[in-house]
Amino acid sequence: MKQPVFIMRPFLALPFAMALLTPQAAFAQVAAADSGDTAWMMLCAMLVLLAALPGLALRLAGASSVRSALCAMAQNMGVAAGVSLAWAIAAYSLIYAPGDAWLGGSGNLLLANLAALREGMTVPESAFVLFQMSLAVFAACLVGGAVVDRGRTGWMVLFAPLWLLLVYVPVAHWTWGGGWLAGLGVMDFAGGLVVHLCAGFSVLSLTLIAGRRASATASGHAPVLGMAGGALIWLGLAGGVGGWALGATDDAATAILNGHFAACAGALGWMALDRVLSGRAAATGAVSGALAGIAAIAASAALVGAGGAMLIGLAAAAICRGIIGFIGKRADDPARIFVLHGIGGLAGVLLLPVFILPMLGGVGFEGAISLSDAMLSQITGVAAVALWSMAGTAIAALLISMLLPLRASAKEEETGLDMALHGEQAWDIH
Repeated sequence: MKQPVFIMRPFLALPFAMALLTPQAAFAQVAAADSGDTAWMMLCAMLVLLAALPGLALRLAGASSVRSALCAMAQNMGVAAGVSLAWAIAAYSLIYAPGDAWLGGSGNLLLANLAALREGMTVPESAFVLFQMSLAVFAACLVGGAVVDRGRTGWMVLFAPLWLLLVYVPVAHWTWGGGWLAGLGVMDFAGGLVVHLCAGFSVLSLTLIAGRRASATASGHAPVLGMAGGALIWLGLAGGVGGWALGATDDAATAILNGHFAACAGALGWMALDRVLSGRAAATGAVSGALAGIAAIAASAALVGAGGAMLIGLAAAAICRGIIGFIGKRADDPARIFVLHGIGGLAGVLLLPVFILPMLGGVGFEGAISLSDAMLSQITGVAAVALWSMAGTAIAALLISMLLPLRASAKEEETGLDMALHGEQAWDIH
């Protein structure tokens, strides 16, 4: 039988053996994004957009009059669209591109020069851009709730991108983009300060500028829509806290668990207070308490223990429930955005240094930071963001009002903004 060539002619195998024994040049390892972490970031972004679009749209529609509900939803979608484009054009770059302590640079205008892998992360920069955009859209849609039943849709669509650039961008850069608040040690894990407090105090400023609604439209027509929208926000903002773990990790699961626990404690706490203070537990109190708890836990979702999360949610609900009547007499905020998100976020930011302590189940401070130092930093952050949010919102409102009036006419308010926006066909009366 014919023998194999390498047996009949062993010298032919010598070059192959030498090649195996010769040291081989190492091939450079190209860093690649983790597909699981990337998918997680994209999913979390979609959850936050779920909270911003159908969630807030339904909530604002329920808080408006029956003849302005469609207009409230249209404003919400217009705001989301305008802010998304402004985010791509300039906002992302001005937050995260290298700059100074006050503002980012121009390196990523129109989303140019995005890295295949975001520095220090396991996801492509495009996924990071998407997730951050969803938070900005949610914040801007919250601000849109300030002018329900009385604000012109065109005015709001013009105002929202300017608010993003003038108010949200500096606050996000100061805190998350390596700005001066980050240098002071201000802590905000997932937006208690940047998203909820910033949007809440912007709403306070805008409601005071817009004035109160006409008496005929002074109450929401569909609490069931408001509750459905609130439930979507509850679900969607799980993506806000989970996504800030920047990967499908234990921190992400911890943050989502703590967010849910805070919302549950807030919901039950608000209902219990309703029972004590007014003799009955209002149906809408559950969703109000849940939203207050969610806003409060955002600052510390992955940094505290489960018990701390429950106490933060309960404390935020108690604070918000206690002051809601006082605020309601001074600012016409139909969806309670200032109280639930502004005050709720403020409470969570200030409670963070306490519940982050290891003795209370938290992760503890990095380095030699003391509780008093951390509390001082948080108070500084709250004061700076609250003041700038109110002042920047007023400036943006003044600039847009030079082009278009903020408020609809008295006749439009009386007949409903849906009629002014869409005409009689919107009511199917033909």
